[in-house]
Amino acid sequence: MIIDFHTHAFVDNIAEKALSKLSQTSGISPITDGTVNGLKENMKRENIDKSVILPVATKPSQQKSINNWASSICDNEIISFGALHPSAEDILDEAERIKKLGLYGVKFHCEYQTFYPNDKKMYPVYQKLAELNLPVIFHGGWDPLSTDIIYGTPERFANAVKDNPNLTFIIAHLGGMKMWDDVKKYLAGKYLNLYFDTSCLSRYISNDTLLDIINMHTPDKILFGSDSPWDKPSDDVELIKNLPLSDSEKKKIFSLNAKKLLNI
Repeated sequence: MIIDFHTHAFVDNIAEKALSKLSQTSGISPITDGTVNGLKENMKRENIDKSVILPVATKPSQQKSINNWASSICDNEIISFGALHPSAEDILDEAERIKKLGLYGVKFHCEYQTFYPNDKKMYPVYQKLAELNLPVIFHGGWDPLSTDIIYGTPERFANAVKDNPNLTFIIAHLGGMKMWDDVKKYLAGKYLNLYFDTSCLSRYISNDTLLDIINMHTPDKILFGSDSPWDKPSDDVELIKNLPLSDSEKKKIFSLNAKKLLNI
């Protein structure tokens, strides 16, 4: 089984516009049409059994509609996280509603939402999510949107993870896209409540660096992810398959860690 822990899709009537804008920003052509059905079609082509969709609220007003939609798309193939915006006045209430909707966790994106993950104003939110047993996943490191400021750096994540030991943190892109030395220095292997996902690495990291970070953090805390529609899952599957890891370690990365974390 392969569970892709990092994918994106949009409501059908905005998918084309959203993908066009994001493609212009990133310079990357998408491999799906951005809809849930498009994701499912690609999953069949790429032999992916389940996908975790990670929606992002770029405005506080988007929280409720995104979470209602996220709840409506969950089925045997699709697992969805919810979305919260750090500036929303009702963020704690919406966290409780995410739990009631049956969503599996919460996605934040420091670069799109312009906040630092170790900002103390976020700590009551982290405490609430820990009480609700909802893991939180962040974009980590550089993003095509980034300018001179990168909000979600490994050092700032280390502070947040250390200060909130009861919350399960997942930092996408192996802890910090294009910030591999800082990932090793501040994050890898240092916190029991921290996972990394492998999303979109086939274009940005060497095999030696990837293996080094996986071994430092241990395969027990690594989740396979592709960042579809921005990368082909099969490229990232081959990347992991070709690493000198045992079959049992690869099974953990491809699905067993995700199943344990999400209780599925």
